[in-house]
Amino acid sequence: MKITLTGEESLRLEPMSGPLTIEAQSHDQSYSPFHMLGSSLGMCTFSVLQSWAANKNLAVDDLRIDVSWIFVEAQHRIASINIKLDWPSLSAELWPRAIRAAHLCGVHQTLARPFAISVTAVGAESPSIEAPLDLESTRGTSRSTTTAVPQADGQPKATSAP
Repeated sequence: MKITLTGEESLRLEPMSGPLTIEAQSHDQSYSPFHMLGSSLGMCTFSVLQSWAANKNLAVDDLRIDVSWIFVEAQHRIASINIKLDWPSLSAELWPRAIRAAHLCGVHQTLARPFAISVTAVGAESPSIEAPLDLESTRGTSRSTTTAVPQADGQPKATSAP
């Protein structure tokens, strides 16, 4: 499998014999955590389609998967992810079934639903720290309050909420 970084917010997966390779279009482009997330979604999608195709005796040699994402404005998190399948040898009549199969990817199913993430410290007494407030839920409010927000060191820091 070859993963090519096609931009800061996109990548392409292509079947290739040999070990997994990750390539960039320029030397100054790095494989970011968001590329890793997109790669995992793309690899899962490819695996599901490869399994589906094997059951139908179809080749996946020309299957290309482009994964791109859009960030939430002024935040460093993803708002949406788009998967584009390019499979020239797949007949038009099989496309609806292939797309339905692509939706069965376990990573897709995980990301499509809310789930909890916890962070703990190993071997140390760690103070309980709440996750930061979701900035989207506080937008549009006109009240201004001062609240204590726990920091990574466990000490509260006063902040003014909009």
